[in-house]
Amino acid sequence: MSGCNGKMGRAISRLAASDDSVLIVAGLDINTAEEFGYPVFSDPAKVDTECDVIVDFSNHAALEGVLDLARRKKVPAVIATTGLLNTQIELMHETAKYVPIFHSANMSLGVNLLIDLVKRASRALGEDFDVEIIEKHHNQKLDAPSGTALAIADALSSVRDCETNYVYERQSVRKKREKTEIGIHSIRGGNIIGDHDVLFCGQNEVITVSHSAASRDVFAAGAIRAAKFIAGKPAGLYSMNDLINE
Repeated sequence: MSGCNGKMGRAISRLAASDDSVLIVAGLDINTAEEFGYPVFSDPAKVDTECDVIVDFSNHAALEGVLDLARRKKVPAVIATTGLLNTQIELMHETAKYVPIFHSANMSLGVNLLIDLVKRASRALGEDFDVEIIEKHHNQKLDAPSGTALAIADALSSVRDCETNYVYERQSVRKKREKTEIGIHSIRGGNIIGDHDVLFCGQNEVITVSHSAASRDVFAAGAIRAAKFIAGKPAGLYSMNDLINE
């Protein structure tokens, strides 16, 4: 479990402890406190424990070490960390040639259903409706916009007939909104776990598709489910869509 002593790592460890089919055998974290009864390493190169799957819910800066560990151990990896750079995504794709990699910007089944719904809505509504995405998270979240908001925007962009550009703020340019825009707005405050709203704004009507996470357990449960899914799979890049379809 990479990021085992972070908020998500603790949630996954707690859920795994009550699941007879899951056993966390080691952790990775800069904080090496052993809170759940398994050894914790600060350096992935020093991990000498055998495992079936690596789950990474840490910081994007740790990704290279996690992927190296997966390749060295010849085991699958579930990458749930957000805020990845383009070079890191390329490295993930390269690693997937040798071991199975499961990557999702959001491990919630509900969020992935939302993504499917907004794609269907976009196809039906067409260019007559402006699209705006609002994401809300706790005040400790480092990346903005959220990886999930970008995943929603990418999904919408994939089904739109027109060219799409993402707009993150409007104060610097005084001009009317263009039809090619998808607005993405970030709110940080309190202990909001994760809320995402997608607004389709037309003439005299607004359609809103929303998802709200009341607990980190929804993401932890999704990560455990992904680990079970990818165990034993051949090399390749997998996503939540593969899990849902199977």
